[in-house]
Amino acid sequence: MDVPSEAPALVLCAHGTRGPHGRRTVGALVDALGRQRPGTAVRAAFVDVQPPSVAEVVADLAGGRDVVVVPVLLSAGHHVGHDVARAVAPWSRAVSAGPLGPHPLLDDVLADRLVEAGARDGDAVVLAAAGSSDPRAAVDVARVADALRRRHAGEVVVAYGAAAHPRVPAAVADLRAAGAARVVVAPYLLGPGTFHDRLAGAGADAVGGPLLTAPGGGLEARVLQAVWDRYDRAAEGRPAA
Repeated sequence: MDVPSEAPALVLCAHGTRGPHGRRTVGALVDALGRQRPGTAVRAAFVDVQPPSVAEVVADLAGGRDVVVVPVLLSAGHHVGHDVARAVAPWSRAVSAGPLGPHPLLDDVLADRLVEAGARDGDAVVLAAAGSSDPRAAVDVARVADALRRRHAGEVVVAYGAAAHPRVPAAVADLRAAGAARVVVAPYLLGPGTFHDRLAGAGADAVGGPLLTAPGGGLEARVLQAVWDRYDRAAEGRPAA
């Protein structure tokens, strides 16, 4: 699509990581989004671990142009409701789009990753989310689990990597104890990293890939599409899908 030169800047707000792979992934996502809409300034920002902070990036941009912050986080929670909200609050020209997920496009990607991992009808599935102590995150993950149940003919349970229970290895063990012949983990994670690496040791028969990593490498186009959907809706004052 044609984008005017004064289109709102997109601030892609990630959690932040010390891992080089995760940092490269965020950089690749920013570059890919910038190529898709050359007239839109795309900047990375973070809520934890690494600079620049989302408040710093918004302050740098919002004095002279409209800004849309898209948190590339997969549920609501403290970072979206506190860190991002505080970053945009002082600026009349800055808005937050809300978290990237849940989103219908991500639901489709998650179901595809499950099939790519070799899941079959009747397999039990553990939906593995990062975890948060914020109850809003649990509500969002439950929505994702419901969407996956509509796509998969088998039991789907939710588990977490941290901050909430059950943890993924315990959920896998419980399903086996209940008689599941095969258990597959569906990671509700955007990119590779420590948590995804740990899933290999959770005792499942197979583990799906992260949402942003397309089969054969590269970035999943539907994730980029979801980012632009969040951006466009926020820029136009429309509610999230």
